[in-house]
Parts: sequence; structure tokens; C-alpha cells
Amino acid sequence: MDTTDDIAEEISFQSFEDDCRILRSLFNDVLLREVGSDFVHKLERIRILAESACNMRNAGIEETADLLEKQLISELSKMGLDEALMLGRAFSHYLNLMGIAETHHRLRKQRNVPQLSKSCDDIFSKLIQEGASPDELYNHVSQQEVEIVLTAHPTQINRRTLQYKHIRIAHLLEYNDRPDLGHEDREMLIEDLVREITSVWQTDELRRHNLHHCPHYLRRVSNALKKHTGRALPLTCTPIRFGSWMGGDRDGNPNVTAKVTRDVSLLSRWMAENAEKDKYESWSQNMQRSQSKFQSKLPTRVDLPSTDCNDEDSQHPKLELPGTDYMPLNRQEGAKKSQKPNLDGNGSANAQPFRNFSQCLRASFQKLLEPSQPQHPGIAPYRVVLGNVKDKQSCGSGVLADGRLADLIRRVSAFGMVLMKLDLRQESGRHSEALDAITKYLDLGTYSEWDEEKKLEFLTKELKGKRPLVPPSIEVNPDVKEVLDTFRVAAELGSDSLGAYVISMASNASDVLAVELLQKDGRLAHGGELGKPCIGGTLRVVPLFETVNDLRGAGSVIRKLLSIDWYREHIIKNHNGHQEVMVGYSDSGKDAGRFTAAWELYKAQEDVVAACNEFNIKVTLFHGRGGSIGRGGGPTYLAIQSQPPGSGTLRSTEQGEMVQAKFGRPQIAVRQLEVYTTAVLLATMCPPQPPRDVKWRNLMEEISKVSCQHYRNMVFDNPEFLPYFHEATPQAELGHLNIGSRPTRRKSSTGIGHLRAIPWVFAWTQTRFVLPAWLGVGAGLKSACENGNTDDLRAMYQEWPFFQSTIDLIEMVLGKADIPIAKLYNDVLVSECRRELGTQLRKELMATEMHVLVVSGHEKPLEGNRTLMKLIENRLPYLNPINMLQVEILKRLRQDEDNHKLRDALLVTINGIAAGMRNTG
Repeated sequence: MDTTDDIAEEISFQSFEDDCRILRSLFNDVLLREVGSDFVHKLERIRILAESACNMRNAGIEETADLLEKQLISELSKMGLDEALMLGRAFSHYLNLMGIAETHHRLRKQRNVPQLSKSCDDIFSKLIQEGASPDELYNHVSQQEVEIVLTAHPTQINRRTLQYKHIRIAHLLEYNDRPDLGHEDREMLIEDLVREITSVWQTDELRRHNLHHCPHYLRRVSNALKKHTGRALPLTCTPIRFGSWMGGDRDGNPNVTAKVTRDVSLLSRWMAENAEKDKYESWSQNMQRSQSKFQSKLPTRVDLPSTDCNDEDSQHPKLELPGTDYMPLNRQEGAKKSQKPNLDGNGSANAQPFRNFSQCLRASFQKLLEPSQPQHPGIAPYRVVLGNVKDKQSCGSGVLADGRLADLIRRVSAFGMVLMKLDLRQESGRHSEALDAITKYLDLGTYSEWDEEKKLEFLTKELKGKRPLVPPSIEVNPDVKEVLDTFRVAAELGSDSLGAYVISMASNASDVLAVELLQKDGRLAHGGELGKPCIGGTLRVVPLFETVNDLRGAGSVIRKLLSIDWYREHIIKNHNGHQEVMVGYSDSGKDAGRFTAAWELYKAQEDVVAACNEFNIKVTLFHGRGGSIGRGGGPTYLAIQSQPPGSGTLRSTEQGEMVQAKFGRPQIAVRQLEVYTTAVLLATMCPPQPPRDVKWRNLMEEISKVSCQHYRNMVFDNPEFLPYFHEATPQAELGHLNIGSRPTRRKSSTGIGHLRAIPWVFAWTQTRFVLPAWLGVGAGLKSACENGNTDDLRAMYQEWPFFQSTIDLIEMVLGKADIPIAKLYNDVLVSECRRELGTQLRKELMATEMHVLVVSGHEKPLEGNRTLMKLIENRLPYLNPINMLQVEILKRLRQDEDNHKLRDALLVTINGIAAGMRNTG
């Protein structure tokens, strides 16, 4: 019998299906007008055929499903190229429209729930009920530090133009839910939808993220905190900040140069300053028009911050208001009484002083933003000035003070004058090459040939010295020059504009000290040779441990670093005793398989935390997650709650299509930020349980060992696997398509090892085999079950958040995998001599599903997530034909590689499959 929740879900899902029907019907009407009835009838016939095949397979009638799919494949294979391209476009747009309806479905469900699960109100209430004191809760929220870093990884393949159009369609669906719409309103809404859908169809899809939802999110946090503790969130507290890699991530990307980094950073600052100025002026003008009676005394002079960042004794310029006495900000003692102000035109004795002050403050903002100002003064002066205005205003009108002005102060606090600080990232080998050139020039030998101890001795000695390392007369190759130029630009921009310097493929303590030395030399060169002052402090240097071997050594590397007196003192003095460490989910997964990578990441984080605790150093763990499960993706809440205890403050990447999915709509963005806050809060105040006993850890080691061995035997040791991968997936063709910001490989080698994780996962996702997320898992679980550990595995699933999260994410992937579709790629595209390998892999996928379900106790994948199951089933009548079409296009393209129309058609199918799978790489 259905529960109340089940019935509510059915009603809600019916509304989703209604939205899909409306959009499909309108899209068909557009196609009838644009391309004619013959094509639309064929489109509908294919959709109905695919839907029938899906229904038969869901009912277990496999033979009928196979026959229907063969009929479908036959019809698609007979299509001409132009018709196939048009069909691929149509089904891709269907899936994008369905994705819009899915997002709207989520928002509709949120609106209908009085108190959302995992919301601030929900979690704060639970923590108080479980014994947390209001003061404890208040302090934890006020001191929380989370940073979301938006990366440049190219997994967003929808053009920005289409994203704008999709957002407009989403707004119209939201408007359609209003119960007060009359007949004429609905007719106009349908007309607007038709116009937007027509525009989508007419847009060439072959080749925005507004983060100003932050004040809404912060207001929600503040309201919940005030409700449960009696105190609102301080205005300058920002539990979540944003960072970026866009224009700073040069790892393997020759397009990101020192000049690009400088230009992007300055552009970001310009955008932030103008955005804040516009927001301030809007608020200021509103306040000037207000006739509210402000009873407080307002300051009659604004002290502008000095624009000379190095001149601490310089006097701030002053803006005086005529006809009033000066009262300094933050200084009540000794203040003169203000003269009685004149009445304004409306007879208000109190509004005019505020208007005068507001005009004065506007002038101060404008002066600070003048192009003639050499450097910006940082954000502190703005917070001080606005905070004083808030305090003054709240004396007379708290409601106004807690509205737009509070939002303005929070926006300024969250984004500052640079919008988002830019991280720099480079591969460790490039720094070694630069030091090789320097040591050879100085006749010291070849740096990269030294052992680790000699490197550390040299680096530490140079770091303690005061002279520059790089002679002005040195001549180096372009690659080395680019590395040195990057450090000089970093010195010019400084920590006011830049965040961390991330070292990819880090494996030793010397990798970190090498960057510290090059950074020091860049600052000396910038201040001396170029004659310009360095802005802000040194950048945080963050080692990124990516491979399994590097993850296993992460704790030892941190211990070695912190045992060096110079480095430990540097961390304490310049970085507030805070060490940041990044762990990579993508390359570790490609290196050893998802299960082993998950376990090694867990252990590495435990060891890094322990190492920092030994030296009384605080730690920030930076999680380099991708969008897909194979690259560490998954629901945010699950991911954070499954971290080891004591993980400290948090940074995490959001990549590609996940940025649009999580932050593209205001309501979704606010909800996502709230989930970050509550998940981190719970992990801090109620840390997740570690493994219950040593037996569980030993069992994880056994599963991991078997899983890794099986994965590597297949991927790296089987000579047939690499050619099978190239034949069975569109990986080889992806490199020719304009959807990436960097080469698909780190080096020219054709092996799996140097292939980047994004195309590795992307290619398998396109074929619906999603192999990187499950290969090896079944072998590991099977071994544990055969050794009599089934009950222990089930207990681990019920009691250990990390293990439960790992199994749930793998089960989610299995629910998206499709064996018949994967078999089609195998049968049509793979050489006959290698097809048996495909058969073996499909059997392994089925075995993995069986053993995962034994552990979770479910009868089939996604049994615990009925909504996702239904959503996936709804996509299949559109998704399956696109996969079948992609197979046909790949077959033709491999016989006619220079056919640009075929390449366009392939990219259209890639777009469609990505929309249907709701992720790429």
C-alpha cells in the first residue's frame, strides 16, 4: 500500500510528465513548421518504437525488445546524412527540454516542502535537539570556511547561447505553475514558449554562471541561525567563497600563458568592481529616494582608503559634506554635535543627511574605481564603511538595514574586488625543467638528476638566502621562460587577486619547495628588475596528489615538509599555520579503478590530517572532483559526509556541466550552497563514523587489492584492451572535435597512462558502458563474499558512511549503464577478433551488479531512488535512438574521415547523449 510520501511523489511526478508532454508537443509543432510533416511523423515513429522496446525490456520480454531494437537500428541505418543530422538534433533538443523539466520538477518539489531536508533550518534544529548549545552552533557556522572552485575543464559542451535559451524556457515553466493565470495569460505563455523553442531549433548548437545568488543563500543561513540561536550571521561572515581555475590552469594547456592569467585576473577585478559599484549605486539611489526618518547621526565625511598599498602612513583623502560637522567613522568619543539640518522639500528633517552621506559615499566608490588609480586597496575599507552605514541605519530603520544594504555588504564580503581569486596550476615536471636550466647555467649540475635529499638541501639553502636565484642575463627555452614569467605575473598580482598555486602530479617534498623558491625569485625579480611593488602576500603552495602511489605517500610528504624548520615557520608566519593539500579523484580512478581510488583517497586524507596534527598545523583538504562518478562526482551531501573524521576546512572543484547544473538557476544555486553548508557543519560537529574495527579496514584492503589487480590486468596488461577502447568508443574522434580546452593527452604517447581522465570517462559514458566507474569492483566484492564476509559487508554498508556512499554511487552508475547499447557499439564498430573481449566485459558488468546488490540488499539498481529511476526511464525513448545513430555515424566516419558533415553529426549525437546521461566526463 502506498504511503503518503509515495502518493505525493506520484502527484509531483505527474506534473513533471505533463511538463514533458507540453514541451514535446510544442517542439513537434515547431518542427512541423520548420522541416515539414514527413520528418515529424518519422521522428514520432522512431520515438514510439524506442519506447516500446524499452517497455518490453523493463517487462522482461527480451526477445521482443531485441526485435524492436533491430527494426529501429535498420531504419536509422537507411537514413541519409542530412536526415540523420536533423534527427540527432531533434532528439538532442528533446533531451535538453526534458532536462529543463527535470530541474523544474526538483524546484517544484522544494517549494511544496515546509522544511527541506538538509536545509539550514532542518540541520540547525536537529543539532540543537541532539544537544548542541546555541553558542556552539553559532560559532561553528560563523567560522565555517568552504571554497568552491570553478574549473576550466571542458565538460560543458552546450553553447552558452543555448544555455541562456534553456534558462528562459525554465522561467516560463515556472510561470506556468501559477494558479492565478487566466486563459489569456496561458495563451501568451504558450506563444512565448513556442518562440523560445523555435529559437533553440534555429540555433547552431556546435560550438553563465551568475554567482550573485550568494546574498539570498546567506540571508537563509542568517535567518535559520537567528531562529535557533537568537543571533544572526555577522554581515562579513562568508561560510562559502568562490575560486576559479579559468585562466590559471596551465597543466598541459599551452593556451594558458602568463599573459592570459594576468588578463583574466584583471578582467575579473574589473567585472567585480563594476558589479559592486552598480549594486551600491542602485541601493544608494533607493535610499536617497526613501522618505524614512533616520534618527541616527550620520557621518559627514568619508575617509577614502589609501591607493598606495605600501604607504601605511599616507593620509586618506577626505570628502567633506557642506554645512555639517565631521564625525569620524567608528569613533563616537569627542564627536561634535551635528548642526540642525535643513528640512528637505517634503519636510523631512532626517532624510537629507542620509542622502548627502549616500552621495558622498557613492563618490568615494567612483574615485576608488577610477582608471588612474594604480592598485585597488582591497576589500576591507568597503566593509568598514558599509558596516558603519549599516550600524547607523539600523538605529533608525532595522528593516531597511536588514534588506538590500545587508545583501550589499554580504556580496562585497563574499566576492571582494576580484570576484573570484584565481588559482594557478602547473605540473611538477615543468618546475624541475626550469630549475634544470638555472642550475646548469650556474654550473651546479642538473637539478632533476639529484636525489631528494640533495634537492631539499639546495632548495632550503636558497629559500633562506636573500639574493635572487635567476640571473637577469640567463637565456632559456620558451617553455622555461613561460614558467618564470608566470611567477613574475604572480608576484605582480599577488595574493589579493590570486589564491593557491597547485602542483599537479606532486610526489615529493621538493616539488613544494621548488615552487616556493621560484615564487620567491619571481617576487624579487618583480620588485627589483621591474621596479614594481609586490601586492599582497605569497601564494599558498598546494601539492596535488593524484596517482595511487602518490596518494599513499601523501602523509609522508607532508611530514617531511613540516619537519623542515624554514617551511614550518613559513606556514605559521605567512599562512596562519594552515597547510592545504589537494587530492585528485580523476587520475587515481584511471590508475587503479574507482573502488581502489576511493579507499586510497580515504586513507590519504586520514594520513594527511594526522601528519598536520603531529605538528599542530591546521589542514584544508582540497577535493579535485569531476562531474561523473568515475571522476569522483556524485551528490555533494554524500561526498562530504563520507570523508574521514577531522578533515578540517574544505575546498572542492565544480567542473564543466556541473557548474551550470548546480548554479545556473537561482533556486538551485541557493539550495546547493545550503547543502554545502549543512554537510560541512554536520561533518564538523558530528564527524562521520570511522571503520568500526580493524577487521573492516582489513576487508577493505583485501577488496581493494583484488579490485585494483583485476582492473589493471584488464586496462594496462591486456594488449587487446587499448585497441578495443579505440574501436568501441568515440575516443579517437573526440580529439578532432571543438569541445576541449586542452589536448586529450598529457604527452604524445598513445597509451592509457597519458590519456587525460576526462576523455577516458567521456568516451565510456557516451557508449553507456561507463566502465571506469565499476571495472574491478565486482571482482573485489565477489572475492570477499566467497571468503565468507557477506554479513560484514552488509554491516559496513549499514554503519559506515564512507562504504555506503561508495556502494551507492556505484549502484547509481549501474542504473545508468545499458548492456544492449554497449553491445551494439561492440558488434558494429569492433574488429571481429576483439569482440570476445566485449562479451567478457559485459559479463563482468552483470556480475558487478549482482554483487553490489548483495551488499546493498536491493533487488535492482536505484531501488532506493525511485525518482531517478523514473527520470532515466523517461529519457530512454530519446536517448537510445541517439546512441544507435552515433554508432551508424561512427561507422561511416571511420570510412570517410575527412567528411565534415559526419563530424558535425557526431558532435550533435555527443551533445544529445551527454544531455541524456546528465553528465559528460
